[in-house]
Order: sequence, then C-alpha cells, then structure tokens
Amino acid sequence: MDVTDLKGLFAETTKRMNASIEHVRHELTGVRTGRANITLLDAVHVDAYGSKMPLNQLAGLSIPEPSLILAQPFDPSLLGAIEKAIRSADLGLNPANDGKVVRIPIPSLTEERRKELSRHVHKLAEEGRNGLRQIRRDANDRLKKLLKDSKISEDDEKKGLDEVQKLTDQHVKLIDEMQKKKDTDLLGR
Repeated sequence: MDVTDLKGLFAETTKRMNASIEHVRHELTGVRTGRANITLLDAVHVDAYGSKMPLNQLAGLSIPEPSLILAQPFDPSLLGAIEKAIRSADLGLNPANDGKVVRIPIPSLTEERRKELSRHVHKLAEEGRNGLRQIRRDANDRLKKLLKDSKISEDDEKKGLDEVQKLTDQHVKLIDEMQKKKDTDLLGR
C-alpha cells in the first residue's frame, strides 16, 4: 500500500466527519431560541394539490421583525391549509392569516423551556460526537487491518492513528463550539 491509499482513507474519514458536522448543524438550527428563524418551519408539510409538500415550496417566507415570520402563499387558496399545517406541526406556534399572508408570531421562551431546549441541544451535540467517534473507530480498524495484511508499516499505522485522532479532535471542537453558541442563544450565557 502506498501513501495515496492512506490519503484516500484520510479524505474519506474527513468527508464523513464533515457530513456528521453538517447533520448536527442542521439539527441545531431546528431548535427554537425565541428568535424568528425560517428553518423552524423546515419540518412543516402542507396538504396541497393531493400530496404533502414542504411549506417553503408553497409560500415565500420572511422575517419582518425578530419575533415574527410571514408566510406568503404563492397560491392564496392555500392560506387555510398552511395555517393548519403549522398549527399541527407541534412547534408551539399559533399562526393567524389575514386573508393575504400567514403571520407566525414566535413566542418568547420560558426559563424552564430554555433549559429543556438546552438539554436537547446537549443531547444532539453528544449524538454528533458519538458519530465522530464511530467514524474514528472505523478508520482506526481499517488502519489496523492494513497493518495486519502487511500493506503498511507500523510507523505508517502509528502516523495514521495520530492523524485520525487529530481529525476527530478538530471535528469534536466544532461541535463543542456549535453547542456553546446555541446555549448562549438559549440561555444568554
């Protein structure tokens, strides 16, 4: 085995770890902090035209002020369906339509709810770190197998294990930073 195969292993490991980071980032954006954020509505699917469609495909979404989201349907006949879908999405939101747009006020969070959401953020971050550890384990197992099959030297294996650990540490640090930022948004610390 040559160095390019090791580079391929590192590239694949990095790619998998980056995907894991993106997944955690996406999950964390869905956690409500009391500020309006269009991604809150990513999970909302509306019964329209005989199927369930994502809200963002049926309406223009905007944030005219920090605690309000506006959904302006491309087809005004969907106002009621959009309002109903948001209400039944279990997001704790109470939309109202004025005949032209659906106004979605974002209620401020209670201290108890903030702490509950913070625990959820910690859980999501820990799941992300566990995912990174699993990717590290897979890469390390592949390195050990390469050594066992005499495709790399013991020195290459040791360097490889060190490199995989460095990648893991960098990615865990990114998750820690995302968790800290979300906690600051939630708890104001």
